Amino acid sequence: MPINSAVSSDNKRVMINITDRFDYGLHQSFRNSYQMVNEAGVIYSINLSRATYMDSSALGMVLLLKEHAEKKGGSVIICKPHPAVAKILKIANFDRFVTIEN
Repeated sequence: MPINSAVSSDNKRVMINITDRFDYGLHQSFRNSYQMVNEAGVIYSINLSRATYMDSSALGMVLLLKEHAEKKGGSVIICKPHPAVAKILKIANFDRFVTIEN
């Protein structure tokens, strides 16, 4: 499965793991992975270490998640992006919008 997610026991952290291609085809699954938590101050961590491709619609989905998180005082962190994905994030200057942890 290209997306799976886990919520911490205190509902303050959501880890979203994406494998293979992160593109428009994952739109609904990606949205479902974070809308299950409605707490304030949630940190959403997106693990892209096994995602080998990311398109512009995926960049937009991350920005929508950022907007969702910030409405409730939360944040988004992109964790360990695959080298091919890291290159896309760099070209898009995405480090200006979300935290990227290598």
